[in-house]
Amino acid sequence: MIISDAHCHFFSPGFFRALGRDLDTQGADPATALPSRLGWDAPGTDESLADRWVAELDTHRVSRALLIASVPGDAAAVGTAVGRHPDRLVGAFMVNPSAPDLDARLESAFNEHGLRMACLFPAMHGAPLDGPGTRQVFESAARHGRSVFVHCGVLSIGVRQKLGLPSVFDLRLGDPLAAAAVAARFPSVPVVIPHFGAGRFTEALMAASSAPNILFDTSSSNRWVAFHPGLTLAGVFARALEVVGPERLLFGTDSSFFPRGWQRGTYETQLATLQELGVGADAQALVFGGNFSRIHG
Repeated sequence: MIISDAHCHFFSPGFFRALGRDLDTQGADPATALPSRLGWDAPGTDESLADRWVAELDTHRVSRALLIASVPGDAAAVGTAVGRHPDRLVGAFMVNPSAPDLDARLESAFNEHGLRMACLFPAMHGAPLDGPGTRQVFESAARHGRSVFVHCGVLSIGVRQKLGLPSVFDLRLGDPLAAAAVAARFPSVPVVIPHFGAGRFTEALMAASSAPNILFDTSSSNRWVAFHPGLTLAGVFARALEVVGPERLLFGTDSSFFPRGWQRGTYETQLATLQELGVGADAQALVFGGNFSRIHG
């Protein structure tokens, strides 16, 4: 079975330097000082990090992975990775719809850097999904034949917590029903809601039921199930398969830093869950790779 991971983070040198603006690194380069503080490997260059990702995919026999530029303004780093390994890596970028240079950022990411997905974090950026900036992101995605990722529900940025950085998020803005409203206006744009809505599971199911261009990615440990007494990961998959079918689920791990690398345990847990539910081989193939190829080319 072909495995493609629809949710990984590219923690580039630029990512750490962006975090370092709010931290005292004693004059050291945040791209080395912050990973050292965290007990992680420094990323090196964008090129060497891209090579390491591909070697990691080879180790685990993963065909392709989508890498997310995880701070606004870091699209070029992922563009470098994709340009170096176009057969293995697909690029996505975080974008703040409130940015004054939004048009330029979108055109640069989609055209110059060849990225396939714009990632919205409304709770992080305080940008409502019914705002003009969000509409601009969707218009650009529709024009370029790209997709949009919308983070809904609970939002926890582990690296910020470990570094003691504040995370002042307005979780009210991450409503899957608001994502459905904008998705319905752009039916040609695939809209990916990660983590099954990250705690807003019922609303995510309602959203996907009303907007057929909404997909879920299955990434991370999905610890948000604790907010739903009695719900298990098997129950999540069963309900999602019932409502949207296997054609609208994208396997993901939320892998990010090294030396931890690709999260094989997440894959094994999700595979075992689908097998426990009696999901057939054809449907599994869609979830673990087929849908990735259809959405990302």
